[in-house]
Amino acid sequence: MVFAILILMEQIISSIQSVIQQLFNVEQAVHLSRPDSDFGDFATNVAMQLAKPLGKNPREIAEQLAESLRQTGDYIDVSVAGPGFINLKLSSKKLADNLQSTWSEKYGENNDGAGKTVIVEYPSANMAKPYSVGHLRSGNQGWAVKRLMEVTGWKVITDNHLGDYGTPFGVWVVGFLKFSSDEQLADGGIYELGRVYIATKKALKDEKECGETVLADQVQDWLIKLENNDEQAVGYSQRFNDISISHIHEIMERLRITTDYELGEAFFAPKGKVAVQQLLEKGTAVQNQDGSVIVPLDDYGFDVPMLVQKSNGAALYATTDLATILYREETWHPDKVIYAVGSEQIFYFSQLIAMAKKIGVKTELVHLWFGTIDQVNEDGVREKMSSRKGVVMMEELLDQAEAKARQVVAGREISDNDIKKIAVGAVKFSDFIADRRTNILFNWDSIFALSGFSGPYIQYAAVRVNKILRDNAIIQPAGEDYDYEAEKSVLLKLLEYPEVVKLSARDLEPHKVATYLYELARELNRYYEITPIATKDVTDMQKQARLGMLQKVSFVFERGLNLLGIEVPTQM
Repeated sequence: MVFAILILMEQIISSIQSVIQQLFNVEQAVHLSRPDSDFGDFATNVAMQLAKPLGKNPREIAEQLAESLRQTGDYIDVSVAGPGFINLKLSSKKLADNLQSTWSEKYGENNDGAGKTVIVEYPSANMAKPYSVGHLRSGNQGWAVKRLMEVTGWKVITDNHLGDYGTPFGVWVVGFLKFSSDEQLADGGIYELGRVYIATKKALKDEKECGETVLADQVQDWLIKLENNDEQAVGYSQRFNDISISHIHEIMERLRITTDYELGEAFFAPKGKVAVQQLLEKGTAVQNQDGSVIVPLDDYGFDVPMLVQKSNGAALYATTDLATILYREETWHPDKVIYAVGSEQIFYFSQLIAMAKKIGVKTELVHLWFGTIDQVNEDGVREKMSSRKGVVMMEELLDQAEAKARQVVAGREISDNDIKKIAVGAVKFSDFIADRRTNILFNWDSIFALSGFSGPYIQYAAVRVNKILRDNAIIQPAGEDYDYEAEKSVLLKLLEYPEVVKLSARDLEPHKVATYLYELARELNRYYEITPIATKDVTDMQKQARLGMLQKVSFVFERGLNLLGIEVPTQM
């Protein structure tokens, strides 16, 4: 896919370089920037770069260049500002023609990743606990990156790496036997398992403070039983997992995210033990006197080694992650693996990536980390969202979001399906209001604002465009004589879309798409304020040209929001 704005910029650069060659008989690289629209559409400081080699005043050089550029007829205005900045204004018709020449049903897509395979891992929820807000960003960021990789030519494989193994399993079983019953589990389902987990963790903490290990020993015993395929342990695991998977799938469906695979830690644990043994045989791993196994990483800048097996032989996250890396290598031969996991795990993934390099893995492993979701507590202090201080369960948060969405559209006949789209759109878009590495502040009022940087604001802009298009059919293409002056700012923004997608995929930064869509919606609202679309005083040529442009705007809104996992409602 060709990038409309880049083609346009290359044409401008070529024309400037041609004039420089004619005037000064030198070759010079030219860089363009986007100034304030009051000054021009593009600007260059090339005159200041030429000043030293030519031994001339930069302002004088700029004036000479500007005069020659005016004579080319490519620009409607060329002006000089400051010590030697050259501002260029193009005709709106030229912008419209450029957009049309690059337009297709794949506008915004490219083949940067053609022939390459990437695995994106998300949301990787934990079993036997309710799907919490803690996994909201993993699902959102992972899904958006998955979509960005797809539209830039990559073959994408997605995996929900379930937390269905390890110490938590022992906690669940001990807790169930001590604090719950079959009847309570049947009534409470996933929320009963969550209650039991919290109660057991507290009991373990209290026990440790008393210097005892009875419950802790039982937890480890159950883990060993599961690793040895004990019938009762496997039965508990399957029972808890069935409840958990059903719940996880319900939440993922509401969030409109899916994955191709769900290969959890339990699947990889046996493979991990084999891999650890192989590392010991090769001398890459070292067994300590207590029986634990480590992989030294001092040659990769880590004083702390990677622990890959406990002293009692039990597997850890590193054990299963090691097996996962090797399995993916053998099964899919990926060029890249992206882990959508929070900032709390930065050190762990740094170690994991170093270990992978040490054992010879060539695949690029990327930790797609992100900040926390914060809220303001009753005392007005900003803090991380937690179950003790407000909404934490995704099911509850989504229910509240739907209630908020109904308030926003109160008095209008909006379908339940559109309510859900608005609710999910608001929650998801709040994840992309800034760089993913930034902690985000969850605020109901701001995420549902119909004016400002929010999902509903952009959805409303898209709905408004679609209504205009439904009410006014496009009968014929715009005439050649239409100048598109009124549409200039919107056309410039539409020309930027393919490059925004390219950069967002390259840098794994979906928030760039969100920012772009907000800016497009803002430009569109300014356009409406001064430009009639289908009123009586609008000529047929004007109407058809303007509707044609709005068709492209609608396309970009739908495709851009889709990259973020957000749908456009029919009505708002």
